[in-house]
Amino acid sequence: MSVHDQAAAAVLSQLALAGDGAVLGLGLAYVAVRCILKFNADSAALTKIKQAPSVRVSDLRSLSSSGDDYSTTPIDQHDDGGKLVVVRGSVEPKSALEGGGNWKSLVSAGGHGVLISQESGEKGVILQRTHTCIYNEWRGFFGWTSDLRTLFARSWKEQESSTMRTVPFILVDPERWPEPSHVVVDMEGSRHPLPLTTVYHNLRPVTATPYTFLQALFGHQYPVGLLEEEKLLPVGKEVTAIGIYNMKHETPVIKSCKDLPFFLSDLTKDQMVLDLDFKTRVLFWSGIVVGSLAVGILGYAVVRNWKRWKEWRQHRERQEQNSTSGDDPNDEEPDEDNGDVPDGELCVVCLMRRRRSAFIPCGHLVCCRRCAFTVERDLLPKCPVCRQSIRGSVRIYDS
Repeated sequence: MSVHDQAAAAVLSQLALAGDGAVLGLGLAYVAVRCILKFNADSAALTKIKQAPSVRVSDLRSLSSSGDDYSTTPIDQHDDGGKLVVVRGSVEPKSALEGGGNWKSLVSAGGHGVLISQESGEKGVILQRTHTCIYNEWRGFFGWTSDLRTLFARSWKEQESSTMRTVPFILVDPERWPEPSHVVVDMEGSRHPLPLTTVYHNLRPVTATPYTFLQALFGHQYPVGLLEEEKLLPVGKEVTAIGIYNMKHETPVIKSCKDLPFFLSDLTKDQMVLDLDFKTRVLFWSGIVVGSLAVGILGYAVVRNWKRWKEWRQHRERQEQNSTSGDDPNDEEPDEDNGDVPDGELCVVCLMRRRRSAFIPCGHLVCCRRCAFTVERDLLPKCPVCRQSIRGSVRIYDS
């Protein structure tokens, strides 16, 4: 770790421990609340997935004709009249319905209805191309600018660009295809992760230029490579779709449910249940542990600050009592304190008057009365010698 990184870490640690850990406690409380909210959302999704029926594509029409008898729980019913179901099927382009189930004839006729990878030549219904610029960073002679970017922003430049193309596709039973039993997959509004397969992966180095040398000299990020990837959802791949099923114009359609973390996945229903069950357990115990730490740290910070405030109040009251009782630190014998005082008896603060006050509880006799009262008036009074917190001072008289 460089000197700049160590300084940044020290500043962040001091900020986190500010107020006797109050900032750290608030941060942990925020994390605990997020864990609990995520746990509630995943628990609700787990309950929905458990109660959703797992059917084959050929059984969907019979399911819709059976009305609401397939499930007695209202959790599967939605506002648009659809039903939450889990369907396992094979991916086929929607245009294959018009070609008698033979998508190869469609490809040979011009590639209509499917997407073809430019690099690998594989066919699919969803094609995603990603270009990622890989940056390297040498701090150079003015590398402190990179530390500022690290603290306040991840990067000033967009490092990744991605494009996605989709054609209409359906799910069918792989054993019965090309029979007409199918369900249309509606991708509109879906933000769920997709079970894409990487078909092309290439990393190309970027040729250095004089401008690259200047970037390195001033500690700026400069590109060293370009990563190109192509991912697609291939035709014939068997996936699981979990979403809202209904009939639109006598066509079976399934679309994503925003309350669920899955839509199209390689996992089966049982695997989804196990995955969500594990995540909910982790989130539950994480929320309890982090929440307990947050409560403990915040409680400690509140108690410590409350005690400090009470000590400050008591200290102010003692000062007011001393001022009203006539015990003025300025009422000292000028001849005795301001005369010829040996160096070993001078006040360590003003170096003019004789040491007269000992601090409590450390007992150090290092200040005159006037400087001792000045030290006591601080918000967090500490002994000038040992830096220990003090509660007050007492005047020492020579025998």
